[in-house]
Amino acid sequence: PRNDGSLTINSPTVGTFYSSPTPDDPAFVNIGSSVTPETVVCIVEAMKVFNQIPAEVSGTIIEVLAKNGDSVEFGQPLFRVRPG
Repeated sequence: PRNDGSLTINSPTVGTFYSSPTPDDPAFVNIGSSVTPETVVCIVEAMKVFNQIPAEVSGTIIEVLAKNGDSVEFGQPLFRVRPG
């Protein structure tokens, strides 16, 4: 982990990462987006269940660590957030 004070938003489940609700929609968040604990940041699809993932932290997205369609593991960091 970095010591820059940033936080990560981690995947709560194994599945497929989607950055937007549908391929035609904009991403839920981008670098520079402000988030609150309730902000939906992505979807992780597991066994045809589309789980909306909340940020669970407040701050600004400073890095997107997963690509649309990536397979992600439980606990894998998906976003880096500067708290604020």
